[in-house]
Amino acid sequence: MTAPSNLTPAAPQEQRFLVLFDFDETIINESSDDAVVCALPDQRLPDWLKNSYREGHYNEHMQKVLAYMAEQGVSKDSIHSAVEKIPPTPGLLNLLQYLQNHQQDYELVVVSDANMYFIETWLEHAGVRHLFRKIFTNPASFDATGRLVLLPFHSHSCPCCPDNMCKQVILREYLAGRQKERGGAAFQRVFYIGDGANDICPSLALGPRDTAFPRRDFPMHRLLQGMQQSQAAKLKANVVPWVSGEDIVDCLKKIMKER
Repeated sequence: MTAPSNLTPAAPQEQRFLVLFDFDETIINESSDDAVVCALPDQRLPDWLKNSYREGHYNEHMQKVLAYMAEQGVSKDSIHSAVEKIPPTPGLLNLLQYLQNHQQDYELVVVSDANMYFIETWLEHAGVRHLFRKIFTNPASFDATGRLVLLPFHSHSCPCCPDNMCKQVILREYLAGRQKERGGAAFQRVFYIGDGANDICPSLALGPRDTAFPRRDFPMHRLLQGMQQSQAAKLKANVVPWVSGEDIVDCLKKIMKER
């Protein structure tokens, strides 16, 4: 029996929750920038290059580091291999397995001040690239000479963030864009998983039903603790510190039971 022509097929069920991940020291257990520096012949940067870093201009600093690595003859293969060898954060792959098992409920995104080459290389090697709908990070690709060329992600006017990336701007624009694409349906809850000081700004955009997951005893955790103790805190989200990805799984399981 055919359906009447005035009936349209039901749209697939939209995922209810959005999970945003930082990359360095959140998905992976160290800084990807530090890991690739180990591919240098003497495995360290010269002092003049280390000392050239200016606060808030880390992207610019890494552009110089990658140029120096190319001058020292570090190959694309060496960089690729160094990235692939970075270990995941404890319990992180278990968390991703849990999210994959419930992918009808969770949409996953990476928001990172690392770069596209490092992130895609690592995620592909770990077999988890397909889980992420979108990666927001600094563009990076190898040029004809074999040098990895890094660019800033965007420009913005936020006084709290590095000049090349404000994660709150990215989060707000993504939420607005996805709500439009979803026919006006907002995510029921947003979860933000991070570790660093630049993960504070997006956490301030979260609402009272949302959760910020700071890695315990890392800068994001210490800063959020200070905000929670301050009367003037602008933080509305729940804060759940984590040591292992398993801690996040436990929290998500509880939230799933609340439906």
